[in-house]
Amino acid sequence: MSYSKLNASSATLTKNRTEDICHLSGLCATCVDGCLGMCEIGKSAIRGSEVIYPQPFGIITVASQKNYPIDLSHFNIMGTAIGARGIEADSDKATFPNVDLEVKIGQRRDIKLKLPIVFCGLGSTDVAKNNWEELVAGAAISGTIQVIGENVCGMDNKTEIKGGRVSHSPELKWRVDAYKNWQEDDYGAIAVQSNVEDTKLGVLEYALSNLEVDAVELKWGQGAKDIGGEVKITNLEKAQLLKKRGYIVLPDPEDTRVINDFKTGSFKEFERHSRIGMVTKESFIDRVEELRNLGAKHVFLKTGAYRPVDLARAIKYSSIAKIDMLTVDAAGGGTGMSPWRMMNEWGIPPVEIFSLTYQYADLLAKKGEYVPSIVLAGGIALEDQIFKVLALGAPYIKAVGMSRAPLTAAMVGKTVGHRILEGELPVYYGRFGGSLEEIFAEASNLKNKLRERFEELPTGAIGVYTYLQRLTQGLKQLMCGARKFSLSHIARDDIAALTIEAAKISGIKYVMELDKEEAESILEGKSQ
Repeated sequence: MSYSKLNASSATLTKNRTEDICHLSGLCATCVDGCLGMCEIGKSAIRGSEVIYPQPFGIITVASQKNYPIDLSHFNIMGTAIGARGIEADSDKATFPNVDLEVKIGQRRDIKLKLPIVFCGLGSTDVAKNNWEELVAGAAISGTIQVIGENVCGMDNKTEIKGGRVSHSPELKWRVDAYKNWQEDDYGAIAVQSNVEDTKLGVLEYALSNLEVDAVELKWGQGAKDIGGEVKITNLEKAQLLKKRGYIVLPDPEDTRVINDFKTGSFKEFERHSRIGMVTKESFIDRVEELRNLGAKHVFLKTGAYRPVDLARAIKYSSIAKIDMLTVDAAGGGTGMSPWRMMNEWGIPPVEIFSLTYQYADLLAKKGEYVPSIVLAGGIALEDQIFKVLALGAPYIKAVGMSRAPLTAAMVGKTVGHRILEGELPVYYGRFGGSLEEIFAEASNLKNKLRERFEELPTGAIGVYTYLQRLTQGLKQLMCGARKFSLSHIARDDIAALTIEAAKISGIKYVMELDKEEAESILEGKSQ
């Protein structure tokens, strides 16, 4: 069995000539002289390194196609017929609408979330920028955290830099304000992330001192790739500006031959790359302390799907520095731009890294050491996955991280909203009616909630809110069935492994071994 899809993918706009392929290489079983080369190898012969990346850049998000040996579908949620935890065991009270999904994040548990979801860092890609207002308005009115990703100031043409440090960035200010404009009742938070280039430019210092941001996030990496952030640039002057600001830009936009080739149309895009960081315990702890002294009330860390020893470092260093939130991102998750083969073939997959995170956090907790609020991310999209991840990491996992799924909700909500206004609603949605309130299931509720402000709300935000309300009800129903009426009561035995291998990797009991002793005791009449 091949876990990987080779040499042809909609992500790279490539395909095989024949249905029969060689599973080792992904090549057609018969590679014919005279073929135009629609596969990845053939296209690479024409377009070179351009084919490394998913296309078309700027209007897509992508995720791995790799079929990992174990995934969350290899676990089932366990319900029960007796009792209730977190509420009185009364059929009139223990109903799913009464499940409490609120959670508090941080060292002092002073970041309140209405549901256990964090929107992870979305940075300088066009697809994030073009849907930002929709996404963050939806996050804010839903009461969750939104992290502004890396490179936003560096990519902003209007950023003012004095002495090598950011003194003003309209783009970052706009992103912060877009969230704060809709934040309600002190739920959620807007956080600004920093990578190597951001640190050199003093982005977090600017955000703390000028934008009244309370939360900042240091970034070691992400699940989609194990190198720095990347985007495409179609403007020569901007490519030159980014090189001056310290980014790696390919090809060199200051080379006269490259400039001539660009102007004559030989190529149309530059690549902007961020550098990789160099982590040490001392520098990390010092930086956390420095940020607190600068006014940061909450310090987060996001790490990627690196090897297990790096995960151990992330958890241990976060414990020593007593940071507020650690996000661990698994391999294969979504991105606006990553090397396609890297996205598919590097890193620790979700179930494995989630299980390791639990093991390492549990080790520290049993020694009496501080464990930060941990968020797990990596392709999570629906309520059953949220429940399973919370159970896999209980009691240390406080929320799940999501990016691609809510961004999808924002894009679809925006598109359908535009179609309603244009009177060109597709039949698929036209069957529900013709108005905003008829099409979006939560629009009427939002209208009553927001009153006159409802008219200001982007339809993409209505889409995000409506999607999250679906997750809210779905998760409440699953928790009710497990008789767990608050998040703190979710435990590892609320799920069972469906295969021996899944049980071995996760430490979750195999379904045929679950409750074995208790069941035998009941059958023998020793207990009820």
